[in-house]
Amino acid sequence: MTDVLLIALFAFLGAAAAGLIGAAALRLLRHRSLIVSLSVVAGVAVAAMLAGTLTVAWAMFLSPHDLYVVTTVVAMAALISLATAVLLGRRVAAQSHELALATRSFGDGGTFAMPAGQPAAELAALARELAATSAKLDSSRERERALETSRRELVAWISHDLRTPLAGLRAMAEALEDGMAADSGRYLRQIRVEVERMNSMVGDLFELSRIQAGSLALAPARISLHDLVGDALAGADPLAREHGVRLVGDRIDEVPVEVDGKEMSRVLGNLLINAIRRTPPDGTVAAHRSDSGVVLSVTDGCGGIPEEDLPRVFDTGWRGSHARTPPAGAGLGLAIVRGIVEAHAGRTEVRNVQGGCCFSVTLPTA
Repeated sequence: MTDVLLIALFAFLGAAAAGLIGAAALRLLRHRSLIVSLSVVAGVAVAAMLAGTLTVAWAMFLSPHDLYVVTTVVAMAALISLATAVLLGRRVAAQSHELALATRSFGDGGTFAMPAGQPAAELAALARELAATSAKLDSSRERERALETSRRELVAWISHDLRTPLAGLRAMAEALEDGMAADSGRYLRQIRVEVERMNSMVGDLFELSRIQAGSLALAPARISLHDLVGDALAGADPLAREHGVRLVGDRIDEVPVEVDGKEMSRVLGNLLINAIRRTPPDGTVAAHRSDSGVVLSVTDGCGGIPEEDLPRVFDTGWRGSHARTPPAGAGLGLAIVRGIVEAHAGRTEVRNVQGGCCFSVTLPTA
């Protein structure tokens, strides 16, 4: 038993010395190729075995012939181990190089393409994650391009919508100043109308900037859904009468919701006003509650929205037509609707129905 312990001790000391040397070599070569690291690992394994064997042989006083035989066997094992490590390292390094090239392509704005061949399991998992990341980046780039287009359209339309009333205001002001206005009262009333319209536009811009900056402060309170919709319908009724459109509110139950009454009134008001302006005379705009949770829907008679435009309906600056004059607006109303609803942890949707489209607002229950 003592001899076995001594042999184990000598073998451990020899192998430990080889292991320490190998660990130092790995640390010094940690920034080199994977082939070098794998070769060091294979060399350490063989060197540990050889060191332990030689230590035990020296302690046991083996004959020179036996020692030579043991050394030769270990050397052959070392040769095979190093060759295997080099082959494995070259294969892994080649796969890693292909993966790096593919990663560089989608980092430069392209799309990640899975490398050919059958990579190691770890590299295959990394490639799948990179492919998923590439898909997300593509979606993000597309969304960014759409938002940039919307911002440019918004700037162009706002500039036009502000320039037109400003030119009119300037002309009317000059006429009043020169005493050329035959009916100064009518000019003053028109000036007030234009100022109110521009004030509404500036207010929408301020509201949208607060929403996009995440600084919209809500004051939620428990409100009846029936009262909320009733107030919105009453507020939009004069505009509906002016356009010859009939407002209908049905299936609005006394369901409590925890919302900011002022902001949600603005949401419903924007949806109703937008629907009224897009519905032809003698048409109907309906507001109703869905049977599946707290979902309010506003249905109009606009004739529907092209399918390719449906994803952009709630984008900033989208107007649904190429009109540049009122009542087209600046394309902020629906963007404000989505921002306010999402601030309430809700969501907005739009879909085409027969003869028009249906805007839905989903709110969390109180």
